Amino acid sequence: MSDSRDDDAVDLEAIDVAELLDRTGFDADENVLTRRQAEVLALREHGLRQLDIANMLGTSRANVSNIEGSARENVKKATETVNFAEALGAPVRVEIPADTDLYEVPNMIYDAADDAEIEVSYTAPDLMKLVSDRASAVVKGRNVKRRLVVSVTDEGTIRVRQSSP
Repeated sequence: MSDSRDDDAVDLEAIDVAELLDRTGFDADENVLTRRQAEVLALREHGLRQLDIANMLGTSRANVSNIEGSARENVKKATETVNFAEALGAPVRVEIPADTDLYEVPNMIYDAADDAEIEVSYTAPDLMKLVSDRASAVVKGRNVKRRLVVSVTDEGTIRVRQSSP
């Protein structure tokens, strides 16, 4: 989100950050984010600039930037943790070796899902796009540059995880 804004003035006095968090069901005891990180993310998603948030919270813009960066990193790690846990429980895991042509990936997934009698409701082009989008850092053109693990849940949901280098 950009910090520059021309004509969208936000009434800082009208924003109740505690109410924003309550509406979204934030529970500090059950969340990987600190309350302050949640506040900053909620205010950013509400359209506020980092400088506005700093003024509201009585801190510096640099501090808000650091809090936001830490919060986004925590969200990324939490997402990876959930994906890992789901992959552990998935009945189908397909290893896509490095240097695999992306056009080979759908058949690898279909074959493994068929063996487990799980229906995958994606077309081959949709599967290629899904894998390419979720592993964009390691898929270049039609080539998978680094090992991937694709998991298929009982419901046919696809999860793509990049392996460590």
